[in-house]
Amino acid sequence: MKFEKKSLKFLEEYLNTSSPTGYEHRGQKVWMDYIRPYVDKIEFDHYGTCYGIVNPEAKFKVVIEAHADEISWYVNYITDDGLIYVIRNGGSDQTIAPSKVVHIHGEKGIVKGVFGWPAIHTRDGKNDPVPKIENIFIDCGAITKKEVEDLGIYVGCMITYPDEFFEMNNRYFVCRALDNRIGGFMIAEVARLLKENKKTLPFGLYVTNSVQEEVGLYGADMIADTIKPNVTIVTDVTHDTTTPMIEKKKEGDQKCGGGPVIFFAPSVHHNIREMILETAKSKKIPFQRAASSRSTGTDTDAFAHSNGGVPSALISLPLRYMHTTVEMVSKEDVGNVIKLIYETLLKIKPGMKLKYH
Repeated sequence: MKFEKKSLKFLEEYLNTSSPTGYEHRGQKVWMDYIRPYVDKIEFDHYGTCYGIVNPEAKFKVVIEAHADEISWYVNYITDDGLIYVIRNGGSDQTIAPSKVVHIHGEKGIVKGVFGWPAIHTRDGKNDPVPKIENIFIDCGAITKKEVEDLGIYVGCMITYPDEFFEMNNRYFVCRALDNRIGGFMIAEVARLLKENKKTLPFGLYVTNSVQEEVGLYGADMIADTIKPNVTIVTDVTHDTTTPMIEKKKEGDQKCGGGPVIFFAPSVHHNIREMILETAKSKKIPFQRAASSRSTGTDTDAFAHSNGGVPSALISLPLRYMHTTVEMVSKEDVGNVIKLIYETLLKIKPGMKLKYH
């Protein structure tokens, strides 16, 4: 799939806009501005989940969903010497923190800082410190707690990484927070294609970008009760397990460039999954399979278990180096996820068989 210039411009702006869990509003504004021409109506809830609706009067409702939030840090403690200690907001990885530049979102605007670490010369090599939440710290150039506070930095301020979007070897998109703003991009592109190809859907389509997935699927849990969908298709990322130090026997066998990953899990509805599989086969879209033993760990679980049970399925995008600042996805896979969701929507009909007993 060849991406439109306007699509790539949106993707770059969207990824480069910080959208930490609980503070997703800046990224959500970029997303809503992009999808506005492709939907009939835009809504958002009290916590910031946004959704564009096609055919809002329709009684049968189909959701395609991604999540908008990225992992980050909170300021947790400021020392008398002006150093900042942190706690996680989502699954932030302390092992990659040392030497990273950060943006501290203070009350007076963004302040740059760095995660400091003792120089290699000062370590004996035998008992080298290991990065832990208890020992990683941020230096923002202040030498007293008052100086830190004069910069507008207080306990509770959000901290994000500034690493920005780029393409690598004409094969990969690379950025922090591809998990899962790339999902928001893909569902937005589905809405664009439906509009530009003048496809008429026999149901209401809710293109939904949920908040707070990284801390417990909370945005999806709330919005599922608001929309009360009949069918949900969630897209999120999953691990490319072909890179070093990943055990395929535990994590499965998926790779970037191998196509969308269709999940098998208790919360994944048989009939919706089979429809997706048949669509991939009939449209010659490459795909991979993966299994989750209990939960998928994605918003699929929240939608599936809401409202007495909503038939839901998960289409994942293989990603390398999850929860780092150099997350990578295949451009070809991104195009194929968009195509698979788009083509599956064209097969959904109100009154279709959803019970599989």
